[in-house]
Formats: sequence, structure tokens, C-alpha cells
Amino acid sequence: MTPIRGEVWMFDCEMAEKVRPVLILSVPFGNTDRAVVTVVFHTTALRGSPFEVNVSVPFLQRGAFVCQSIATYPTARAVRRLGRLSNADFANVESVVFRWLGKQ
Repeated sequence: MTPIRGEVWMFDCEMAEKVRPVLILSVPFGNTDRAVVTVVFHTTALRGSPFEVNVSVPFLQRGAFVCQSIATYPTARAVRRLGRLSNADFANVESVVFRWLGKQ
């Protein structure tokens, strides 16, 4: 199964052998594209940053998506799907990522 934009997955992020939840941010790729997705990391270690977006969903521990922590990984690193954010929650995370990148 390929991760889809707006879904939350457990991913092997090559960080001290840690598998962690991420939000899929990128659009679907085509047959001639690389099989990669861009993700936003979720954390439970909050700092109170304006770039942390709290989302309350039953499939995640209390925490936030850190819009300063985005990366691109091969889909082969996807471990399992946890769920999907609502359109409103996804739009909120996307808006803060854009602000971090200077696009808003």
C-alpha cells in the first residue's frame, strides 16, 4: 500500500533505529517519478513553538506535528498506516509548513 497525502503512517526514519509517526505531505507520484514521499514528523516532546501543530486524533499520542521537521523518504520505509487527518487538520498543518518555508 502506498502512503497518500493526508494520511499518518509509522515510518522508519533512520533516526537511532526509531520508527515514528509522520504525516504524508506530498502529492501522489507517477510511474516515471521516484517512489518517495515528503513527510512532517510528529512528536510528543513539545517546545511551545509556533511551528508545532497540535492535532487530536485517536491513533496518535498527545503531541504535535513539527512543521520545521520535514523530510523526504522512499515509500519502502513506510511501516504501517495509522489513519487520516481531517481536511481541516491537514490544511492547518500545511499552512504552518508554508509559513515555515516563507510562503505565507
